[in-house]
Amino acid sequence: MNEQKPDWITRWQKVARRIRVPLGFASALVYIVELARHQPALKMILWSLLLTVPGLWLRGYAAGYVKKNRELTVTGPYAYTRNPLYLGSMLIAAGFGVALGSWIVGMLLLTVFLVIYIPVILSEERFLCATFAGFDAYCARVPRLIPRLFPRQSTLDEKCEAGSFSFELYRKHREYKAALGALILYLCLIFLSPYLGALWNGWK
Repeated sequence: MNEQKPDWITRWQKVARRIRVPLGFASALVYIVELARHQPALKMILWSLLLTVPGLWLRGYAAGYVKKNRELTVTGPYAYTRNPLYLGSMLIAAGFGVALGSWIVGMLLLTVFLVIYIPVILSEERFLCATFAGFDAYCARVPRLIPRLFPRQSTLDEKCEAGSFSFELYRKHREYKAALGALILYLCLIFLSPYLGALWNGWK
């Protein structure tokens, strides 16, 4: 009897898990080097807020709705996109890329998205499809990532509660840490970058 081989999603998910942490450290190192090489302009930092603030809001809003592995969440931001948390993360990352104005960071962010986010999203969708009977109907109504302009209402076949935003869920998922991390990074962009630039110039 031939053993069934894992498909590319399963194989790549294993690879993604192995390289996720090293890739995260490498991304942080590249960002610090680019921060030293390119002194971010205040104008670009302000422009970046147009991406990071909505991203933080979207992640926080989604965290107040989602009940992981307990029920299929289709209300709130999940009525517009199936992956509001990942979309919020992408907006935040893109915002910090804009703040720095570095094409190297932009390419790095794109690589992270392709290598990590895509297999994770596909793997999670496979789990949700196997766990919740209404997931296929939900997928037919709501796009995977790019949000709809208007929400699609849930139906009885999705077997979920209407739901409303919960601060208890927001605190449980500790989404406030994302806002705190963003604040610290912005402070580094504004106050730490001149010192890093001076060190970089001294090493050259």
